[in-house]
Amino acid sequence: MAAIRKIALLREEAFSELGEAGARPVVRAVAMVVIANPFAGRFVADLTDLIEAGAELAARVAPDLVRMLPGPAVSYGKGAIVGAAGEIEHAHALLHPKMGAPLRAAIGGGAALIPSAAKVGAVGSALDLPLGHKDDAWSRGHFDAITVSLGDAPRPREILVAMALCDGGRLLHRIGEGAPR
Repeated sequence: MAAIRKIALLREEAFSELGEAGARPVVRAVAMVVIANPFAGRFVADLTDLIEAGAELAARVAPDLVRMLPGPAVSYGKGAIVGAAGEIEHAHALLHPKMGAPLRAAIGGGAALIPSAAKVGAVGSALDLPLGHKDDAWSRGHFDAITVSLGDAPRPREILVAMALCDGGRLLHRIGEGAPR
């Protein structure tokens, strides 16, 4: 397991936009996990340790995210900020090969790719964590993002990993649905 420095959980509940109430509140749940970067400061060809850590981190926090929602998760997203002593590939090793399976298992499936964002950043950097429908990549009402950060992370030799689940799309979406014609 990756060396975890901290886990922070965020629950956001949206009720209205510009004074107009939604049909129901939309809840977003985010887990931010700060881990030591085992490859900080050096090039390493084999990133297996981070690939495995991605699955372990998702398995650890996904149940918390599910419990934070009042109903089933319908959209999701993931992302990472690598501290300055690391490289962008460290984020992608965490996010892509194995993180999705435990996240999907926790919510009972998910046919669409999990949207993701990765970057190298300084302490306190913000991440615009993309969100999308778990089964329909063309559900325009679920194209969204939530901005997250921690004031003390990632330090240069750390990685901040974020995962999100939502019980709905944008509160008042009005741009139609389906693939472009």
